[in-house]
Amino acid sequence: MNKRLFGITGWKNSGKTTLTEKLVAELVGRGWTVSTVKHAHHDFDIDKPGADSFRHRQAGAMEVAIVSANRWALMHELRGEDEPALEAILSRLAPSDIVLVEGYKREAHLKIETRRLEAKDRTPLSAGDPGIVAIAADFVIEDNSLPVFDLDDVKSIADFIERATGLVA
Repeated sequence: MNKRLFGITGWKNSGKTTLTEKLVAELVGRGWTVSTVKHAHHDFDIDKPGADSFRHRQAGAMEVAIVSANRWALMHELRGEDEPALEAILSRLAPSDIVLVEGYKREAHLKIETRRLEAKDRTPLSAGDPGIVAIAADFVIEDNSLPVFDLDDVKSIADFIERATGLVA
């Protein structure tokens, strides 16, 4: 992988999406171009029944591109194919300074683990994943073998990511 990437991982309701959103805004505010990849559940859909693009997919189209003056999207139907590897998705992204990857617990890239008291599962992921290089939590973490950040301390987390990925020395 030649893209600079950093992951945000954790259990459901651990604050991954909120942290990712805040990190995108912080890093863009610092002048970086940022792309994101979000791993979702198998049944997600960004399309709506009745929309022209939905009707194209329903008719059997493998890929449907929706294009306007403001944005474009490409939807690819797997139709029995295996889910693509993260590397395959990264290869389709336009160049950017950094890609933030939300989810993808089992991939080997550098990641920060999010933990919230409200999450149903609070089993630490870091013990079994050498790619997890920091923790962001909304409660005190006793294990200090990794850097620990307050889940809301976005500036310090962004500083850490810039250093960890080589965006800054």
